[in-house]
Amino acid sequence: MDEIDKEILVCLQENGRLSMTELGKKVKLSNPAINERVKKLEERDIILGYRAVINPAAVNKVITAYILYNTTRCKPFVSFCKEHPDVIECNRLAGQYDYLIKVVTKSVKTLEDFIDRSMEYGKPSSLINLSSPVSNKVIRNF
Repeated sequence: MDEIDKEILVCLQENGRLSMTELGKKVKLSNPAINERVKKLEERDIILGYRAVINPAAVNKVITAYILYNTTRCKPFVSFCKEHPDVIECNRLAGQYDYLIKVVTKSVKTLEDFIDRSMEYGKPSSLINLSSPVSNKVIRNF
């Protein structure tokens, strides 16, 4: 990966809706050249996809919580997380806890219901997010 590839990655992280023409202008490449580079970055699984970032509060999901779990039932727990619509991240950890999940939900009541349902898979420790002063930060210096 050269400096132009790195520039492409930063540009797409900042604005995934850039047209190939706009992106090519930013990194000073022709349309065929930028298309080929982006295609190669996708094929190498450096670019995994493109998506919209949604404001949870705008879709009535006003509570964000992080829940740490200790479990010996990893596969059923991961299946539960994959299937539950309020789980937006599930991370396997090393150390004191086995998993860290991020839940975005409608209310404290729905969070409590989620925690109650998840307790069959392990012991949770919940943290409610008050704000996110840094989020979706662009990855640089690679």
